[in-house]
Amino acid sequence: MPTPFVETTHLEASSTLFPNPTPLGWSASISNHHSPDLSFTVNMMPIGHDMLTLVDPHMVIQSLTGKVALVTGGDSGIGRSVCYFFAKEGATVAFTYVKGVEDIDAKYTLEIINDSKMSYAGDPIAIPADLRYDKQCKKVVDEVVSKYGRIDVLVNNAAVQYATYTLDNITEERLERIFRTNIFSYFFMTRHAIKHMKPGSNIINTTSVLGFTGNAKLIDYASTKGAIMNFTKSLAIFLIDKKIRVNGVAPGPIWTPLTATLDDEDIATFGSQAPMNRAAQPVEVGSSYVFLASEDASYYTGTFLHPDGGELDKNAIPRVNNNKNSENP
Repeated sequence: MPTPFVETTHLEASSTLFPNPTPLGWSASISNHHSPDLSFTVNMMPIGHDMLTLVDPHMVIQSLTGKVALVTGGDSGIGRSVCYFFAKEGATVAFTYVKGVEDIDAKYTLEIINDSKMSYAGDPIAIPADLRYDKQCKKVVDEVVSKYGRIDVLVNNAAVQYATYTLDNITEERLERIFRTNIFSYFFMTRHAIKHMKPGSNIINTTSVLGFTGNAKLIDYASTKGAIMNFTKSLAIFLIDKKIRVNGVAPGPIWTPLTATLDDEDIATFGSQAPMNRAAQPVEVGSSYVFLASEDASYYTGTFLHPDGGELDKNAIPRVNNNKNSENP
């Protein structure tokens, strides 16, 4: 099994992900705006410091001003993107990471938040924790509340993934690890956080398009994502009287460190199953979380946003033709 990629700093977008010419609004425009490392190469290897991103810093509207946000697994990938977007939009951000594994990533994400946050926002904190266990989750919540006084937005995002080539790969130990990380932690974090969340607060759970479609090579991972979907819907009903909204984001193929757990063949074709015929960068997902966390989503609860390149509805969406020599419009 390939070694999971954990050091995600200083990566830049591969040109193969955004072939030119690309129509704006289809494959987002790329600009050099001194923004953080939110993109990954196809082979997931660090190749440079300057970052190509899809972010225009002049489009910030500070929709999260005054909010305190806690993001689990915020050290890299989608979590890092969420932390960055939240900071740009005015939130005070805390995030968790795995000590001894993601320390470098966490340090760099802190730098990103500090460089991006509004002057009036509180200083960010990175909290090491093993979220598989309830006591660790309580410790995280207690630390955030001790520093900031409350939690306005909880983003349950931490996850692990391992490719499955035979069912024998899914040992009891592995099954417990992936379920504890991917879904137990969502229960634990939520249970402790809601005690400090006022009406108008909200919870956002990261699931996946695989929770709907399944995947033969990610059986246990996809199973946890399906569980997160039902958890999200049930929790939305449970918290409706407390006026706490609960929604989810179900991304399709995204270039994150988890992708490196796949074999070389799967990485080479990663994203090709989506009608848009490409995988997305984490920076293309972060704005979904900003919307759900903001007042603009005040009538949203128990639902999901799907930044997935059309994968969920791929049977109804024609596949894009990336052949530059094609005569079709």
